[in-house]
Amino acid sequence: MRYSQLFLPTGREIPSDAEVVSHQLMIRAGMIRKLTSGVYSYLPLGYRVIQKVENIIREEMNRAGAQEVYMPMVQPRELWEESGRWQHYGKELLRFRDRHERDCCLGPTHEEVITDLVRNEIRTYRQLPKNFYQIQTKFRDEIRPRFGVMRCREFGMKDAYSFDMNEAGVDESYRKMYDAYTRIFERCGLTFRAVEADTGSIGGSFSHEFMVIADTGEDALVFCTLCEYAANLEKAEIARPEKEDTSQGEHLPVEAVHTPGMKSIDEVCGFLNMKPEDIVKMIIYSADGVPVAVLVRGDVEINEVKVKNFLGCDLLEKADEEMIYRVTEAPRGYAGAVGINVKIIADYSLLGMSNFVTGANREDYHLINVNVGRDFAVETYADLRFVRDTDCCPRCKGALKFARGIEVGHVFKLGTKYSKTMKATYLDRNGQERFMEMGCYGIGIGRTVAAAIEQHYDENGIVWPVAIAPFQVIITPVNVNDHRIAEISETLYASLLHRGVDTLLDDRDERAGVKFKDADLIGIPLRVTVGQKSLVNGVLEVKMRKTGEVRKMPQEELEHMIVSFIHEGM
Repeated sequence: MRYSQLFLPTGREIPSDAEVVSHQLMIRAGMIRKLTSGVYSYLPLGYRVIQKVENIIREEMNRAGAQEVYMPMVQPRELWEESGRWQHYGKELLRFRDRHERDCCLGPTHEEVITDLVRNEIRTYRQLPKNFYQIQTKFRDEIRPRFGVMRCREFGMKDAYSFDMNEAGVDESYRKMYDAYTRIFERCGLTFRAVEADTGSIGGSFSHEFMVIADTGEDALVFCTLCEYAANLEKAEIARPEKEDTSQGEHLPVEAVHTPGMKSIDEVCGFLNMKPEDIVKMIIYSADGVPVAVLVRGDVEINEVKVKNFLGCDLLEKADEEMIYRVTEAPRGYAGAVGINVKIIADYSLLGMSNFVTGANREDYHLINVNVGRDFAVETYADLRFVRDTDCCPRCKGALKFARGIEVGHVFKLGTKYSKTMKATYLDRNGQERFMEMGCYGIGIGRTVAAAIEQHYDENGIVWPVAIAPFQVIITPVNVNDHRIAEISETLYASLLHRGVDTLLDDRDERAGVKFKDADLIGIPLRVTVGQKSLVNGVLEVKMRKTGEVRKMPQEELEHMIVSFIHEGM
């Protein structure tokens, strides 16, 4: 490709609405342009990177035995009602009606569509296992799109779906996809961790997120310093304490204390001269419309994902004022477990607490010297809070560390969640009808590109890994009006193309400094400079974008070095 023919509108100024480095550089490097909130057009340079990532994905998915299909983006309501997600997916599902007043949605994912396809075509165990994938546009109506293509509404995604006869089969399909994802992200030049994750709106029994480690990542992850355990913050487990006494020491008499206007933990601590560890806070939740009281120690935070999963409810929300008053007969901020008549579950952090403070279910009052067992009963204890850096690994008791990450891929064991609701069955060897075991596996294409930039940039611009760079080499003649410089550049350009090297020839009539800055900004791994010295001694200069190393060598030797460099980087 010749630079003069390439649509590549680069810029020097940092866009005012771009919050993270990848967003800034993708705009400055002429990769994307915003159409509307959370919706972007990919320009030629950006789309070349997208295609490089897609090619790697296709190669590894095919290698793992998956078959490529392409499914409609517009999906009928009836399928989503069969799965139960039409009501429960949330406002991210963009619903609309066609001209015949039929309800539809823009697909945020394709579990329903692929299950419908397979149930109509696969009849017996002889047709299983199967794994189908596609690379297709998705739409999720994010309430607050941000960070450019990292959290947008319309995006490209690779989604795959496996169908197996039994749990052992889906375990094998899951392992193949896990391994394929590992190879994909390694080939893309990313530093990443596979972490245990919540299954969220997709559902299923087990999942892993593939997280690219980056300080600008919007997700928190936790990993052990001694073993392989890693999880995102929502999923990170806390082991049940070995010492499980529900209270310790002498139980002092309960006393109501006047705490006028004191609702928060900090306010109550300051007023009573106590520490947050001495207080038990209670939050009333509505679990599918039923009130439930959740207790945690005052210095930790409730993890609502854990609470929802523990209760097994479809919808978990903090109770409104009316429900709180119905349960406690007091306004928000003074709720406590003593005297209420609803299900009470408590986090492990309460184990071992005694003579603690809690709300009195009476405005402007708290109770001191409260104890579990004597003053109220806990139905069950569970892991219901967010992990902290003082917690230990739930697997080996090693120290935990926190990092920031960008989710680029997610693999799920779905089990029979969709096959049961949508009646996707097969006949086994004995002629018995059984539900297919499913898995699903997604990769965000644009997000992978953005994550690569977040890990590979410097003060001058992007530093692409070779495998996904839009071009592998840029040839920079310092003066295109010099016939001999232009001739050498053209000869090298033709030779590299012949060798299969993805090459950009900067044939613009611009100053050398401008060309060098643009080459650094768009992040081409190798820059070959053709100047006056090339005319004198036949030596060309090549600069490695990543390290800044400069080498000088004759053209034939240079071409051999370039081919070897690219082969090593692929």
